[in-house]
Amino acid sequence: MIPTALLDGKLSLLQSETGHRAGTDAILLAATVPDQFTGLLVDAGSASGAAGLACAIRVSAARVHLMEIDPKEAELARKNIDTNGLADRAKVIEGDLLAPFKRREAMGMTKGEADRVISNPPYLTDGKSRMSPNEDRKRAHLMPDGGLDRWIVGCHAMLKPQGRLTLIHRADALADLLAAFKGRFGGVSILPIFAYPKKPATRLLIEGIKGSKAPLTLMPGLVLHEIDGAFTPQAEALHRGLIALNLRH
Repeated sequence: MIPTALLDGKLSLLQSETGHRAGTDAILLAATVPDQFTGLLVDAGSASGAAGLACAIRVSAARVHLMEIDPKEAELARKNIDTNGLADRAKVIEGDLLAPFKRREAMGMTKGEADRVISNPPYLTDGKSRMSPNEDRKRAHLMPDGGLDRWIVGCHAMLKPQGRLTLIHRADALADLLAAFKGRFGGVSILPIFAYPKKPATRLLIEGIKGSKAPLTLMPGLVLHEIDGAFTPQAEALHRGLIALNLRH
């Protein structure tokens, strides 16, 4: 296990030495939850809990469920809940978001109880991407062919009507994301993320409202680094947990 401090040391996180390790993607995803949020937040595919617990640290009224299929990551998430003193507001649910409906129903994953779902899905496609030779990391990053649509279906089933789903993903996955959102989520907001000024976007945040018919909005982009490699002031504040990202419109 590797101890990691996030949010300027406010979040202590144990992470796997060989599996997925959280960083900027988790921090940006967590930042999309507004400070005034109250209700149930689900971090779908949480790994050791970085995004969900970052929300719980910053948003004091949030209740958080960390949903993870890998037993080793789920156990790390439980330890991270305890280490950060969040046992009264956070818990782990071990389950497979891609399982058939009846199995997800038995795991309590189809009740439509969540006010928000956030997720950093596996972003590599089987047979179409170079895989890590490490099996833990490969499993964390690998989405089966057609799995992204099923992942979003699983998130949809956990949300209340008008609940919000927010994902972070590769920029080149936009067409697949919009196809999966179609007919399920409206009021979609897309925020491109640029590693450096004047470079193509490498990531995007996409958020939709369950059942909404509102039109799509393309938000002003977020630049993470100055030319010299230092964080921009906005990115620095996000990494310290001082501000949130507003994808609402």
